[in-house]
Amino acid sequence: KQMRKYTPERYIVHPVRVMETVRSYSNNLPMLAAALLHDVLEDTPVSKEEMLQFLKEIMTLADAEETVRLVIEMTDVFIKEDYPKLNRKQRKQKEAERIAETSADAQTIKYADILDNCTEISLLNPGFAPRYLRECLAILNVTDKGDQLLYAKALNAVKNSLDNLK
Repeated sequence: KQMRKYTPERYIVHPVRVMETVRSYSNNLPMLAAALLHDVLEDTPVSKEEMLQFLKEIMTLADAEETVRLVIEMTDVFIKEDYPKLNRKQRKQKEAERIAETSADAQTIKYADILDNCTEISLLNPGFAPRYLRECLAILNVTDKGDQLLYAKALNAVKNSLDNLK
């Protein structure tokens, strides 16, 4: 029953779109599963142990473990609740530095996530969009291990969205 922050859509449409975007660049099962589940640890009470337990029932142990590893890489660490003394800019800077160290597969998923979010936020929250898009650009500036075609598409989308707001 979760809803998107800036649209009247159910939340599930975002992870499905992210997964579909990743599927255009890879058919790797753990990547696709992680793309679909990328916000679960961040936005729900599900634990990584619960996620692994569930995934072990529907895929091989190796694929389940890889999926959870990727979801963990995709999960924000520098959140307000855990770092209350840091402001948003400081948290997002640390998050970009952390994401720069993640795997190529996680970065590919991040590109798809940025691509899906940046288009929507520009249309539906133009007041917040410039800040969010600059944060996305900061992430893209330090993540170069993922799929290069998807990277270019995400970078173009962010830059175009920023230009359209001017």
